[in-house]
Amino acid sequence: MNTLKAEKRDMTTKAKKLRREGYVTGVIYGREMAESIPLKIEKPAVERILKTNGKGSQVMLEVDGQTYDALIKEIDFDTLKGQLLEIDFQALVSNEKVHSVAEIILLNHEAVQGGVIQQMLQEVSYKALPAALIDKIRVDVSSMKVGDTLKVEDLDIAKNPDIDLQTPLDAVIATVIEVHNAPAEDEGEEDTSEA
Repeated sequence: MNTLKAEKRDMTTKAKKLRREGYVTGVIYGREMAESIPLKIEKPAVERILKTNGKGSQVMLEVDGQTYDALIKEIDFDTLKGQLLEIDFQALVSNEKVHSVAEIILLNHEAVQGGVIQQMLQEVSYKALPAALIDKIRVDVSSMKVGDTLKVEDLDIAKNPDIDLQTPLDAVIATVIEVHNAPAEDEGEEDTSEA
């Protein structure tokens, strides 16, 4: 599991100033914590973690010498500026189920014959104990053909007794639609543009 070092943030310093200084702001909270802790984390460290982890990922968060088993709950990103603004964590309790999401990644969609995969659902929502948390669901769709539909109930996560799915089992993740080639331009048309 990845470890991320953070520092307690002095709330008298504005978030904008911290971002200019190369930090990402955030917070960690949890049921067994007396109060939430505002954080500042070095931007390169957060970017390294986010290359392999995302919302719903479990990380070890080290704050001023204390380590928390934490879940990445929210990532606030300014897409216009291409800037990571804030990242929020939930401290996990080993015997308590937590709400999380798992990203659905479709593999081998280029192998689908005669059709194109159309993905409608990007993630599933669920509750689980910290030991059963997952952040990514990889599905091989190479055997799918035109007209096939992949639903939440078809995923391995739906059969896992340690996970309580919150997304409906009949929710459609992806379907294979037929590819219609664009009609060729009529070659008999005269070119009316002036040379």
